[in-house]
This record gives sequence, structure tokens and C-alpha cells, in this order.
Amino acid sequence: MTSVAIDTTGKAATVSSPAAPVRQRTSRDDILMRVMLAVLTLWLIVTVLLPLGALLIKAGEGPKGEFVGLANFVQYFSNPALTASISNSILIALVSTVICVLLSFIFAYGLTRTCMPGRGVFKLVSQIPLLAPSLLPAISLVYLFGNQGIAKGALFGASIYGPIGIVIGEVFWTFPHALIIMTTALATSDARLYEAAESLKASAWRTFWTVTIPGARYGLISATFVVFTLVITDFGVPKVIGGQYNVLATDVYKQVVGQQNFRMGAVVGLLLLFPAVLSFFVDQWVQRKQSAALSARAVPYQPKPDTATDTFAFVACGLISLIVLVIIGMAFFASLATLWPYNLTPSLKNYDFDNMDGGGWESFFNSLRMAGYTAVFGTAIVFAGAYLVEKTKGFSFGRLLFQMLALLPLAVPGIVLGLGYIFFFNAPSNPFNFIYGTMSILVICSVAHFYSVAHLTAVTALKQLDQEIETVSASLRVAFYRTFLRVTLPVCLPAVLDIAMYLFVNALTTVSAVVFLYSPQTTLASIAVLNMDDAGDVAPAAAMAMTIFFAATIVRVLYTLLAKGALARTQAWRHR
Repeated sequence: MTSVAIDTTGKAATVSSPAAPVRQRTSRDDILMRVMLAVLTLWLIVTVLLPLGALLIKAGEGPKGEFVGLANFVQYFSNPALTASISNSILIALVSTVICVLLSFIFAYGLTRTCMPGRGVFKLVSQIPLLAPSLLPAISLVYLFGNQGIAKGALFGASIYGPIGIVIGEVFWTFPHALIIMTTALATSDARLYEAAESLKASAWRTFWTVTIPGARYGLISATFVVFTLVITDFGVPKVIGGQYNVLATDVYKQVVGQQNFRMGAVVGLLLLFPAVLSFFVDQWVQRKQSAALSARAVPYQPKPDTATDTFAFVACGLISLIVLVIIGMAFFASLATLWPYNLTPSLKNYDFDNMDGGGWESFFNSLRMAGYTAVFGTAIVFAGAYLVEKTKGFSFGRLLFQMLALLPLAVPGIVLGLGYIFFFNAPSNPFNFIYGTMSILVICSVAHFYSVAHLTAVTALKQLDQEIETVSASLRVAFYRTFLRVTLPVCLPAVLDIAMYLFVNALTTVSAVVFLYSPQTTLASIAVLNMDDAGDVAPAAAMAMTIFFAATIVRVLYTLLAKGALARTQAWRHR
């Protein structure tokens, strides 16, 4: 889970003027907006709340569908092999969180508080893991340190298949998420505090602990809970490289797919839901405690050249960037090797997916279609919902309910949501049963899974607009949808494009949210990676993972180029 909104480009202008009595929006518009908000609220109930309710019901059922209370939980905790997964998951999450937050803080400090060279390149490299499925670093680590890896002796006899490999893979995958938070936390600071420390003859070390760390404490806490939640709920890394070291996320998969024990899978899913929900509420509490980092009289901090600090930051950021590039490069090299490790001649043999187990090239094109649908329909739903919850007058209960439901997916692991979809949409009595096993359910699940971050981004963009725009529109009797299409949407276009890109990339790379929901006709590329790895075709799995990475990278570059042109035409008012 992550609680940080997507960065948007530009700054929305606000205009202050004396309040004046104006006509209110027409009652027909108010009714229409409330009805639309109610419809979107119902959509969130059906796609998020009811599947979780079905999961809860399944966890309390017996073999014949009878209610057995907590008997399934008692059975789970009476099995030492299963309960060991809880301690394993917590240990992996704690170790990964400490390492990831420490590395992201050092990297963010170098980007924002030093004058080291190459900051733009380092920032670009640090975002690479966002474009790859979590399966990719695990596969790369197998080729680096596995039984036939090129550096299999580098771990001093320790095996990469287990906690060591899981931790390394999770740190790689979660690093950019933590870095975004830490960069934001360190980017704003009051220079007067550092000037005061310097005038008091405080050492650089003392200034660091008394000024820098307290100023970034909320970012540190938020990054800690975000990384902890992402690690403890991740399925891809431990599935590929975990070996016999079981964690909760892989237990859900084994119970459902391996043993067809849906009741026990529901129990493990609820146990996996608990730490995610706890982290979510703690993170929300921390955010409410956070105060503004810069006051109206603050002086923005500008780093000064310092040879020792700049050199250390450059070396540290260089090493971290090198590790990222090595992991990606290793997966790419392995995907081109003709027969690892005996024939390393480059070839495209492993990219012949139609002759591999996993779904062929069709699975890749399915992923592109699914990601495209998720971006288009998801962006429309998210922005419309954010607009209605922000602009609807009155109807406080409905707006509060929608806001709560919109933030709920932030606390729900993808594999838990997908499991809930099995129990809810696959029920014969469900009128929506017809979408089960189709592309539609994959799109709906992806939109619901990534809804919260996109919603927070849209709300943030809408809050930048002066309320006077709506007031003037209402006074002129302009229908709200005309104001939305002609003013609100063009002004918020940077946020809309960022939301679309966020949904596309995440839908393209996700594994856990859709691993239970695909059919032979809707196999996805990320699922093909998983199936190939299970079948022992590790090199083709690496090739498919790299294909996902290349596709995400190309789309990201095209998006940047096209968005730059579109924003230059529609956002010229920002630069006047």
C-alpha cells in the first residue's frame, strides 16, 4: 500500500476576491450530482466492500457451507507450519523496511540536500523499479546468486532461496515508493533553522539530528508504514525466490491454487489484511499530526557545495543506482542467453512465447488491453468521483461515505481483494456473475485496487481550484457539467494525465490483484511470468518480465512527449 498522491506538473493559480452574494446552483444540478455520487458510491460498495464481506463470510464457513464461527481460525493456529508464516512475514517486512527506508533517506538526501553532480540521472534510475513487475528482481537474483548464478559464491555459502533473496528483492521493488515520500519530506525545509544552527556553532552532525531528522520525521514514519505494508502483502518476490520459506502472501496462493482450500485461504487473507489495515490507520493518524513544513515567513533551503558531503552522496547514490541497473541488466542478459549457463550466445529464442507455457504473446497483448482499459475507464471514474465529492453541496453523509470507501482500497492487499472477488463474483446467485473470467473483471479489480492513490491525486488537484469558479458558474446558471468540461477538466489536465499513467503502469505490472481472476482467454503477461517460472522456464519468464518493462518504459516515454505538447497548449495560462 502507498498513501502518497502522484506528483502533478504545474501550479494551479488561485484568485482571491471579496465574497459576494450569488445565486446558488439549480436544484436540478444538485439532485443530478447527488444521484451520480450515489451511483459511484454503489460502485465502490460492489467492487470493494462486498468482496471483503464475502471473504469474511467464507472464513466462517464449514465444508458444507455451514457457519462454524472461529473454527477455521483455530485450525489454522493449531498448525505450526502455517503459523510460522506469520512470524516469517513480520521478520521479512521489518528487515526490508529498515534497509529500504535507510537507503531511500540517503538517496533522497543526496538529491535534495547536496550539490552532487548527476542528480537528474540518479533520479531517473531510481524510478526504474516502478516499471517492472515484482517478479523481475526475484528472477534476476536467481541468475545472479542462484545455484547456477554468475556470482553463486558471493553470499558466503548462504542460499538466495529464502529470507535473503526475499529481502533483497523487496528492497529493490519498494525503494522508489519510499524514495518518493522521502524526497518530498526533505525537499521543503526552512533555511533559517540551519542559519540559526550555524550561528550557534552547532556541528554538522548535531544539526543533522536536531534540524534535519525532526523536519523529516513524518516522511520517515510514512515511508516506514508504506514499505512495511507493501512488503508484508507482496506475492511476487517470495513466490519466485522464497523457496521453502513461507510467508502469508504465498500461503494464500498455496491454499487456494495448490490445495483448493478456499476456507483456509480466506482465513489467511484476513490475517494478511490485519497488518495492512493497522499500518493504514497509523499512517493516517501521523498525517493528521503533521504540520506545515514551511511557514509564510520561511526561507527555502538551498544546499551549499561541500566536498565531503557531496562526495559521500555521489558515491552512495552511485552504488544504489548501480545495483538497480545490475538487477535490471541481469534479467535482460538472461532473457537473451540461448541456454543458461552453457550457451550464453545472445538470441531471441526465449522471446518465442507462443512455444512456451504461460499464454504466449496473446497474454502480453491482453495485458496491454487491460492496462489501457484500466487507464481510460479508471481515470474517468476516479476524477468524476473526486469532483462530485468535492463539489456536491450538502449531502454530507453521502460525501463522507464515499470518501471512506475511496480510501479503503489503500488498506487492502491486492491478493486479498482478488480472493474476495472469487467468493463474491463467482457466486451463482450474484447478478454480476457473468463478468467472472472475462476481461471486465480484471479491469474492475485493477481500478478498485489502485483507486485510493488516484483519488487522492484528483482531490489534491481539485482543492487547488478557487471555489469562486463554481460560485460564478452557479450565479450565471451554467450547468455544472459544462463548468466541469470547459474549466475544471482543462485546468486539472496534468493530474488527469498522471492518474491515467499511474493506472496504466500499475495495471500492466500487477500480479497479486489478478492472479486468481484470469481465465485461459484472459491470461496476462505478469501471470505468464509466474506460470513460466513454475514450469521451470526461468529464462522465458525473464524475457516476458523484460517485455513488460520495455512496454511500460516506451509508454512512459511516449506519455511524457505527448503530455508535454498537450500541456503546452492547454496550460499556457500557468506561465503568464
